[in-house]
Amino acid sequence: MEPITPFVGNGYSAPVTSSSPTLYKLLSLDSQLTHCRRQELRSQLELCLFPCQGFFLTQEKGRKKKMKLGKVELCHFLQLIALFLCFSGMSQAELPRSRSKPYFQSGRSRTKRSWVWNQFFVLEEYMGSDPLYVGKLHSDVDKGDGSIKYILSGEGASSIFIIDENTGDIHATKRLDREEQAYYTLRAQALDRLTNKPVEPESEFVIKIQDINDNEPKFLDGPYTAGVPEMSPVGTSVVQVTATDADDPTYGNSARVVYSILQGQPYFSVEPKTGVIKTALPNMDREAKDQYLLVIQAKDMVGQNGGLSGTTSVTVTLTDVNDNPPRFPRRSYQYNVPESLPVASVVARIKAADADIGVNAEMEYKIVDGDGLGIFKISADRDTQEGIITIQKELDFEAKTSYTLRIEAANRDADPRFLSLGPFSDTTTVKIIVEDVDEPPVFSSPLYPMEVSEATQVGHIIGTVAAHDPDSSNSPVRYSIDRNTDLERYFNIDANSGVITTAKSLDRETNAVHNITVLAMESQNPSQVGRGYVAITILDINDNAPEFAMDYETTVCENAQPGQVIQKISAVDKDEPSNGHQFYFSLTTDMTNNHNFSLKDNKDNTASILTRRNGFRRQEQSVYYLPIFIVDSGSPSLSSTNTLTIRVCDCDADGIAQTCNAEAYVLPAGLSTGALIAILACVLTLLVLILLIVTMRRRKKEPLIFDEERDIRENIVRYDDEGGGEEDTEAFDMAALRNLNVIRDNKTRRDVTPEIQFLSRPTFKNIPDNVIFREFIWERLKEADVDPGAPPYDSLQTYAFEGNGSVAESLSSLDSISSNSDQNYDYLSDWGPRFKRLAEMYGNGQEILYS
Repeated sequence: MEPITPFVGNGYSAPVTSSSPTLYKLLSLDSQLTHCRRQELRSQLELCLFPCQGFFLTQEKGRKKKMKLGKVELCHFLQLIALFLCFSGMSQAELPRSRSKPYFQSGRSRTKRSWVWNQFFVLEEYMGSDPLYVGKLHSDVDKGDGSIKYILSGEGASSIFIIDENTGDIHATKRLDREEQAYYTLRAQALDRLTNKPVEPESEFVIKIQDINDNEPKFLDGPYTAGVPEMSPVGTSVVQVTATDADDPTYGNSARVVYSILQGQPYFSVEPKTGVIKTALPNMDREAKDQYLLVIQAKDMVGQNGGLSGTTSVTVTLTDVNDNPPRFPRRSYQYNVPESLPVASVVARIKAADADIGVNAEMEYKIVDGDGLGIFKISADRDTQEGIITIQKELDFEAKTSYTLRIEAANRDADPRFLSLGPFSDTTTVKIIVEDVDEPPVFSSPLYPMEVSEATQVGHIIGTVAAHDPDSSNSPVRYSIDRNTDLERYFNIDANSGVITTAKSLDRETNAVHNITVLAMESQNPSQVGRGYVAITILDINDNAPEFAMDYETTVCENAQPGQVIQKISAVDKDEPSNGHQFYFSLTTDMTNNHNFSLKDNKDNTASILTRRNGFRRQEQSVYYLPIFIVDSGSPSLSSTNTLTIRVCDCDADGIAQTCNAEAYVLPAGLSTGALIAILACVLTLLVLILLIVTMRRRKKEPLIFDEERDIRENIVRYDDEGGGEEDTEAFDMAALRNLNVIRDNKTRRDVTPEIQFLSRPTFKNIPDNVIFREFIWERLKEADVDPGAPPYDSLQTYAFEGNGSVAESLSSLDSISSNSDQNYDYLSDWGPRFKRLAEMYGNGQEILYS
């Protein structure tokens, strides 16, 4: 450690050294101690003696030794040193400054200067009322006659630091904070007052802010949360907390922090220097307490009295470990299940209790013993950790009434450290009682395949189904056919014996297989119904004659040669013989010796049609009909005659038909194409004229009434026309009310302009005094009166008709104001001038009389 150089005497900087122990961390005194003025000495002593209690290091015979002084002894010691330096300054001041000798030190040298100062120190947070004295600048040129003027510039000059231009005394006018700025760099200059010229070169010096303990430690990252496994050994690290102090860490103990725990003993402790929180008790159990709140304090000045402190909270959560084995709360369980329970249904849920959580509480269940190993199985629910017992096979009360299972539960992941606490598994007994239920009849087979020939007569027995009651009561069973599976009612079943017979003639070509459902119900309890399934296959017989496979379009060219194949034909048969189809083709007897065409059977269910001559001409004959005889190979065989139509066509050189029409050859010889076109144009013109004449006549004769299908009842425009009542025979339609006692006129007027249409009035030829009709109309009227959303006009769909002579009298809403309705019609005035009269009649404003 380098010795601190005080600023003493005439302003020269000299280290305080001696062969005796060297004093460190001694604040420098101002050069004006040489005058030993009482006020200046007191300010310097205040600066020097501030840390009256502290540590001092002495260097003695090459080793360091710590010596702790009391507060009173330290202050006395510092006062003696200050007085010593003061007297030393006096003796040095008596020497002429101009003859001051340079100071030499081993390894260092300094030449004499006439204008020197050292680093100044200012105590931060000075609270006095007077400006704080910082130090004094002095030049050897200054003789004390006021001819020298001192000027200060740089950081804080004039605003924070001021200088007496005559004496060079520097004062601080504001309270300084080292944490905001640790030092200030200023420049000083001595000027001749008369010439204003510098007598010394401008020099730079530093005013350093001396730290005091004015900042408490702070936990910038707090509050903290941490976790530590339960059952951790003593000394397990939990988390490290860190406090920072804004004071100067290089000076004194203001920033030296120690940690302590205020809340959280005896479970946790904290290391004073590092802030590492550790467990202090063994075997802390999460199941007993899973969370702790710690309060940690950080105190500066190495924890001594008078130091500042700060606190933070640490929430420590004990994380779970698998230290609790699973245990069933009961040694045995019993469940009752009906024998009708479907396979894969849940029989029961059991759970072993485990105080652990998460993966440490995950279970595995298995059946280790019992007589239901193949009937039941158990699996673990990963969400609830329950053991779910389900059925693997159907239960039968008549076969076995109860089952006993031995079930084991164990943790999936056991912690080897805690195996000594006991086995991490447990067993229990589950007894399952099968309850008898009234079961529906059961068929002896799930499916009954049957066969019947399509030639079978009605009433023929096809087969028999059988079902029985599986209950001990063995109730008799009655059979029936589910007609949803036999809509055409082709089959019947005997209710007692289950014999199935035909009820209609069968056709394999219509439906080859019939799948029907047979119902079997108990005689004593018809609600118990069993279902059996029967597949009836219809056997084929040869009952369909062969026919052409398609509709052939056969042509022959006019220039065809004899023996030329013009068509290849084949046949189909709806029957399906077991050995496959075999067809035989030939011409009918009357066509065997024709001179135009011949037929060749290809023996592969096809035949070829050939020409027997050449020179076919469309003018002579454009179409030939060739009957072909086809026989199948059934037993007995069936045959049919199919006619092949052959057209004579004009073909190109490649034998491709161009045209097969013969009309061009039969037209009159003297009629040209142009004449044909003219004739067609005349015919078309006549047709257009006839159509126009008919249309105009229909328009003239069309009556002034609408057809019944056109409905204009909703086209309300005027509100002041009540219509003609029953006397108006062409007004409106009463279709909305569907009164059977009313004879409607099916015509409506057409001479009403679309812009001003009136409500249609029904025409009545007979109106009985129908009380129900009047009540219905009156109920509709009352509903409309109290409905604020009803339109302000009459609607046929609601009110039917109105007018003179109406049995229901007037239903107009214009008379509804006399009713006890609470409806407000003031909004009609906002609808515009067209609703002005309605607004005046229905509104609450002043009534206006009309002449």
